[in-house]
Amino acid sequence: MRHMLLAIAALTVTAAASAQDAQVPYPSGYRNWEHVKSMVINPGHPLYDAFGGIHHIYANNKAVDGYRTGRFPIGSIIVMDVLEGAAADNALVEGRRKVLAVMMKDPSRYDTTGGWGFETFTGGNRAARTAGANAKAACFECHATREKADYVFSRRRS
Repeated sequence: MRHMLLAIAALTVTAAASAQDAQVPYPSGYRNWEHVKSMVINPGHPLYDAFGGIHHIYANNKAVDGYRTGRFPIGSIIVMDVLEGAAADNALVEGRRKVLAVMMKDPSRYDTTGGWGFETFTGGNRAARTAGANAKAACFECHATREKADYVFSRRRS
């Protein structure tokens, strides 16, 4: 009985460590990466409730190569910085950060989601993970429609 309890405890610790290892880290310094493009999602768009506002897309060097070739190498990281949009003085201006969405390519860690890990950080708060273990349903189900583009929606602005 004692051996069985030790085995169960070891499996629990291993599973927890694996889940922790699979977490997509907060992308420190992403605003110094290449700015891929910006866009605005307005009311009426199907993703407005979750992602309405001003988007800035950033890519690390490996992801920039992926945008050029159409295949993203291991270690590619793409960040979507979503800010509220507000009208002021006849202009659309950035408001508070709503969410920071991150994709990280590593097929050995994310084999059930096209080789990509997904995470969202509410308000850009490093501790406020909102996709987590639910990333397959929360993120990948939509990204799965982009298999021919290596599961990436954005295209690099020329």
